[in-house]
Order: sequence, then structure tokens, then C-alpha cells
Amino acid sequence: MIIKSAELETVCGVTSTLPDNIHPEFAFAGKSNVGKSSLINGLMNRKSLARTSAQPGKTQTINFYHINDAVYFVDLPGYGYAKVSLEAKEKWGKMIERYLKRSKMLKGVFLLVDIRHEPSANDKTMYDWVVYNGYRPTVIATKLDKINRSQVSKHVKMVRNGLGMEKGDILIPFSAQTKQGREEIWQLMEDMMEAADA
Repeated sequence: MIIKSAELETVCGVTSTLPDNIHPEFAFAGKSNVGKSSLINGLMNRKSLARTSAQPGKTQTINFYHINDAVYFVDLPGYGYAKVSLEAKEKWGKMIERYLKRSKMLKGVFLLVDIRHEPSANDKTMYDWVVYNGYRPTVIATKLDKINRSQVSKHVKMVRNGLGMEKGDILIPFSAQTKQGREEIWQLMEDMMEAADA
């Protein structure tokens, strides 16, 4: 995909009304500091449109990025950050659930996990929750450049088993540094859009 335009179009807080978009949406979920902003920037070919932060738990809104006037990337609040109050976590949870249930244009959900570590209880809960809401999440295993090539298949298996993924479920290893996995993710989104049109 050649990116001609990309802009942050809508920011939804806890009480905001979700936009009624007419273009396909792809949602990105993941633990705080898993590299979600880096992935979104990498896919959009932008350095810092999605704000990356050294401080986890920064994304407390649902952010809609409009790309090429044809598709939306939906950045969901990062979960699992310890310093956030229980009340805030519950609000984010309700906000994400409301989005998953109400979006008419959501074509796919990407769940990001760190390829270096076994999925956390929060990762597993999020995975199960997305499935419960009617989607088969595509798992993106981030920080691929941080492990040796020889370890990749072992770590992929660890992530698949840790999340309880089914045989046909898709996992794509991704590196924000080398952009490995970028084309595969775009191709998958294009396939999902075509399948939805069909």
C-alpha cells in the first residue's frame, strides 16, 4: 500500500460518541509499551503520527487514523499498566468493549504481544475477550529484532500456545526497526477488505 495521506481524524474519550465511519476499520490492541504506536507509524510510513511514549499507559482514548481516505486504523487504549487506577482500567475496558460491539465497519482486530516473553494474563484475557466479541484476532508479535533469528520459531510457538491460538489463527512477527512483517500485515488487511466486499 502506497500511503498518500494519513491523519489523526477522531479522538474518543470515555463519554464520546463513536464516529459513524463509512470506510473499513482495523483495530490495534496491546499492552502498554508493546510497541503499538511504533507499529501504527510503521504501517503509515510516518515517524510520529501515533504518539510513542516512554511513559506506558499514555493512550487513554480511542484514536482513529484516516489513511488514503480509504481505511481507518483504530488505536485502542493500552492495557495492563500497573500504575493506572482500577476505576480507569474499568473505564477503558468498557470503552473498548463498546467499540468492538458497536463498530459497523470493523473488519479485523490486531492484538500485539511482545515476542520475547510468554503472553501475560492480561494478553490472554484480551485475546479471549476479542474472541468473545466475535472476532478472530490476528496476533502481531512485536520486537522481532530483539531476538536471534534462530529463536524465532521457538518464540512464535510460545506465543501461540500461551494465548491458546487455534491452528488457523494468524500470527505475524514484526519489527519496527527493520519493518519486517509490514507488507504481510498490509496484504492481510487488503485481503480482509476484499473478503468483506465479496
